[in-house]
Amino acid sequence: MTSPATDRPTRPLPFKPAGHVELARYSSLGRYWALLGGAARAGRRVTLVRGDSADLCRRRIAGATLMNAGIFLDVDRTARHLDDGFAPHAAMVALLAGDPAPLREELNAHFELRVDFTLALTATRDLICRPELRFMPVVPGLSSLPDDLTLEVRRLGRDELHLLVQRACGLA
Repeated sequence: MTSPATDRPTRPLPFKPAGHVELARYSSLGRYWALLGGAARAGRRVTLVRGDSADLCRRRIAGATLMNAGIFLDVDRTARHLDDGFAPHAAMVALLAGDPAPLREELNAHFELRVDFTLALTATRDLICRPELRFMPVVPGLSSLPDDLTLEVRRLGRDELHLLVQRACGLA
């Protein structure tokens, strides 16, 4: 039995909404349906975007994670959060000194990259997505990093993002 979130929608979005990244041009409903079906089979939560009808080609896909994702850390933006009053930690002191390797090792050991996104197909046959990437502890409290440390994910290129979407949907 299918739900409205995993049915095969047939009405493309009339335009590309702000904040969405183009993954592929000249895509098809079949490709979009394959991604939605793959995500459901891979155990991801496929839901309707609030306010959308079931026939609209836009779904939110959540629940994918990527281990050993320290390479996705945005060093400069993360370092900006360490101005005053941070709890001293060897990895953060090294980051401020210009060496991100200890922080990336800590991320690889105790954090995973949570990959959630909104996937859509437009009327011009563009496959687009709006990524929501964030670092989450594998086991809360296991890492010695302060809980209030903001870990920024770097901006991903189109090809990197497309590969993450395909992996989340069980197609790569």
